[in-house]
Amino acid sequence: MKRFYTIIFILFFISIDGIIAQPWVQNNSIFNPSGIPSLPFSQPRFADLDNDEDLDLIIGSIDENPFYLENTGTLLNPIFIPGNDIFANVGELDAEIGICKDMDNDGDLDFITGGYTGLNLYDNTGTAENPVFSKVIGFFNELDASQNPVPDMADCDGDGDYDLVIGLSESGMVKLCINTGTVTSAIFLEENTYELADVGLYAYPTFCDLDNDNDQDLVVGRDGHSFWYFENSGNPADWQIYMNAFDGIGNQGYFNSPGLADLNGDGTFDLVFGNAEGPLNYFINTGSPENASWEENTSLFGGVLDAGGASNPYLFDYDSDGDLDMFTGSQMGDILYYKNVGTPSGPAWEENSEPFSSLKHSIYSAVAIGDVNADGLADAIVGDLNGGLYLHINMGLGFQLIPDALQSVSLGGWSAPRLIDLDEDGDLDIIVGSENGRLNYIENDGTPENAEWNVVAGFFGSVDVGTNCVPAIADLDYDGDIDILCGNLFGDIIWLENNNNVWTENNIMVFGISGEQNATPFLGDLDGDGDADLVLGEYSGVFTYYRNQYMLVSVNDWHKTETAASVYPNPASGSSTVRFSIQQPSEVKLQILNMSGHNNTVRNLGYLQSGVHYFRWDSKSLPNGMYLIKIYCSGKSETIRVIKN
Repeated sequence: MKRFYTIIFILFFISIDGIIAQPWVQNNSIFNPSGIPSLPFSQPRFADLDNDEDLDLIIGSIDENPFYLENTGTLLNPIFIPGNDIFANVGELDAEIGICKDMDNDGDLDFITGGYTGLNLYDNTGTAENPVFSKVIGFFNELDASQNPVPDMADCDGDGDYDLVIGLSESGMVKLCINTGTVTSAIFLEENTYELADVGLYAYPTFCDLDNDNDQDLVVGRDGHSFWYFENSGNPADWQIYMNAFDGIGNQGYFNSPGLADLNGDGTFDLVFGNAEGPLNYFINTGSPENASWEENTSLFGGVLDAGGASNPYLFDYDSDGDLDMFTGSQMGDILYYKNVGTPSGPAWEENSEPFSSLKHSIYSAVAIGDVNADGLADAIVGDLNGGLYLHINMGLGFQLIPDALQSVSLGGWSAPRLIDLDEDGDLDIIVGSENGRLNYIENDGTPENAEWNVVAGFFGSVDVGTNCVPAIADLDYDGDIDILCGNLFGDIIWLENNNNVWTENNIMVFGISGEQNATPFLGDLDGDGDADLVLGEYSGVFTYYRNQYMLVSVNDWHKTETAASVYPNPASGSSTVRFSIQQPSEVKLQILNMSGHNNTVRNLGYLQSGVHYFRWDSKSLPNGMYLIKIYCSGKSETIRVIKN
């Protein structure tokens, strides 16, 4: 019987020391063109940490120790890029938030933090240009700051040293503590503390002379919407409080934490704030120092896509314009839609989620999009924390829930559906992940126009990919069948290779990729090169993009042949490394030809043991063009196409 084979050749980077790196290239600019990270419960603060007379950015969060971004622009035109990890010595539990002040008057900035362990001081033992932070044990021991306080410092009483304001978690109290020490040796005692006001459950204060009267006022974020403004009356125990001073700014999010700084050099304070969702918000003061007028600016920190928690992406050309749009579930259960306003090879995103508001059911949602009734309109199947599946038919002017379509399906929790014609009968079936780590196959036994879905028990055998399993579907090895890529609660990325509906874990195709908590993968061609790229959602709500650099060079079944081969780099620019594996000890010969078939090089590699082998191809003397590398083993040959440039 004649047999046909399929070969997929995978591009690996082979370094000099033989270490193999992944053929996926991460490109965060696809979903975050500003380069500013979106961190959960973000808290931005500003300081000149490299002593170059402009303001750098510190972002605190509940995710990790503070994130430092260096201002490589100017006072008038800031450009923030990730800087050195200057906070590497700062404990994550010490620093949900941090501010910089010269606490010992030695000419460099020290670091004052608030976190789970309370208030902490980190002394700068480096220089003003290159800070190194070392913890000072017990510096704030005489204060009752509780857990996760939010500090800031300024001279409130005009004596030349820094006084301390603290926003308390859980109580929402704003406390002012007067420094009874000196500029070189601060002393903070609970007996010198004033309780100013309770703003809610959490308080996020920052000092700023907002009215330009030469004293320090306070702007306070809170767990609820908006900001409160505390005007300094000159008496540390008496502040005039205005609850609506910012004209509704911050009303879209919760746990708003403000940082105020003049970021455009016009002499007025601008407002940057983070919140529970993570992306930074920026409002420029276009008024005067005495009379602020706020105008939103989305160019400096804008552009990051963030679902607000538990992103779960699904790519689909919803508007039929030839490029992939993106849907996502979210922690709060909303289904968000990002229209691709770019191109098939260069996506750009514009959110328009309002038409999909009716798709919400419960928290931790997931969505699959496809035409399930063959009427030309894309319908939606929604999963959620409860483990149910809900069919919403697109009626043209909105979606209609079909209550009885999938009500018999109950997966026990965390249902994440995907639509695919798995049995190739012309209608859409469902593959769905679940909380117990199992994949489920729901076959459409009806027609393309009238679906009848039934669970096929045991279709995926005993496969268990871990808690909160979320599948992505694509033929990653190009052997003509559907493979499944899975994420789970712990951030694992697992490839299940399909061999005649026998699913085997084989992670060579995702070598080097690791996700964050609740990794939710989806595969789709976002760069227009014909292969499936990877988009990962995660618990924090953001998205990560990996460009697929696998190269399909022929159509056969690589795992059934004697050899599997690849070359990197490709195109070659002087030299490349050929990687090949053999399943049994064999005589191996390697031949290099140009596209006219002329023999350029023949190498007898001799009798090789089974396993992976490497050959370094030096192409410096060859003209540019396309070449074929053929590997002969046990009477069979494999061919790789290589571009020499």
